[in-house]
Amino acid sequence: MNPAASQDDKRIDADAAADSSATERRIPVSDHRIDSRDLFVATREITIAHGEDVYRLRLTAQNKLILTK
Repeated sequence: MNPAASQDDKRIDADAAADSSATERRIPVSDHRIDSRDLFVATREITIAHGEDVYRLRLTAQNKLILTK
């Protein structure tokens, strides 16, 4: 990790585009790692925009992750 990076560079903005009433959140990133509990705070599914594509990341009843396009 770059020691000169600012605190803002160590965090990413999470935008819940699927929910029009959603507010902006900050998700902590430590050593290029995000804890899934920070992603799935109030939901079991998030959408991820990657270029022109949109993916769904879902948390299953067995506490596993499924990524679909």
